[in-house]
Amino acid sequence: MNILAIESSCDDTSAAVFSEDGIQSNIIASQSIHVKFGGVVPELASRAHQTTISQTVEQALTEASISLEEIDAIAVTQGPGLMGSLLVGLCFAKGLALSRDIPLIGVNHMDAHIYANFIDSKPDFPFVSLTVSGGHTQLEYVKAPFEHEILGKTRDDAAGEAFDKIGKIFGLDYPAGPMIDNLSQSGNPQFHKFPQALLNEGLDFSFSGLKTSALYFVQNKEEEWISNHLNNLCASVSEAITEVLVKKLRKAVEKTQVKTIVLAGGVSANSLLRTKAKKLASDMGLQLHIPRLSYCTDNAAMIAITGKMKAELGEYNSMDLKPFASVP
Repeated sequence: MNILAIESSCDDTSAAVFSEDGIQSNIIASQSIHVKFGGVVPELASRAHQTTISQTVEQALTEASISLEEIDAIAVTQGPGLMGSLLVGLCFAKGLALSRDIPLIGVNHMDAHIYANFIDSKPDFPFVSLTVSGGHTQLEYVKAPFEHEILGKTRDDAAGEAFDKIGKIFGLDYPAGPMIDNLSQSGNPQFHKFPQALLNEGLDFSFSGLKTSALYFVQNKEEEWISNHLNNLCASVSEAITEVLVKKLRKAVEKTQVKTIVLAGGVSANSLLRTKAKKLASDMGLQLHIPRLSYCTDNAAMIAITGKMKAELGEYNSMDLKPFASVP
């Protein structure tokens, strides 16, 4: 089966092709226009998708050496995400599907982050997934394909959102998460003890207090002081966020008694989170699966593998498929 996948949930336009030999292409067109605004501007994002989606799909097909006539199904992100961005990808996919009489598969973006782990490996069910991105932070008990139970989620900011907003406080450009990760590697994580919220309150997360704490800590400091201590500040923030994530993950494992854990989402690329997850897996005798870095952030390869899994279950959609901005 050859599957063409399209992802346009936020500010990356991506297309990928999956065949019986695995992922054959994974093209990502990123949007740099949002940097000067310090975050994604929805209207600008949807316009950029309209400009790039056709050539991105064409490039994915060319790199995979597969023609549109050879495509057996089209998988497309249905949500959650920015409504305007989702509509661009979904309408384009519907147009292709109608013109070529190709079956359509709607994919939940959050599911796809989890199943990105199945591109290069096969985690054993059941498992616990720690899904961490700019818009979501949640723990899920995955009993079987597409049978999920949410164990805990953020009550306010997502972890990736906290990284970006705190980075802005420190004077870093958007998106700040990767920069904080890079800078923290040469910093002292014990430089300042930032708060770790809700550690003793179930499996939910909260990062808004950390953001406020970072703001108060530096608001009366000179720019030169912040610059001189930037590595240590980033290391301390990374320590606080990743420590909460891993401690909650441990609690979820103890609750469910699973033998396998997976990381998912853009923040799963964070080096400190990966290191701590590996130690947790070693200490508890668990199997750990983490997507390769190119499959952590938003990409169409994860939509393709999820579409393939849904196709195997016969889960196709009609042309009245509608996008959703948030998880129903």
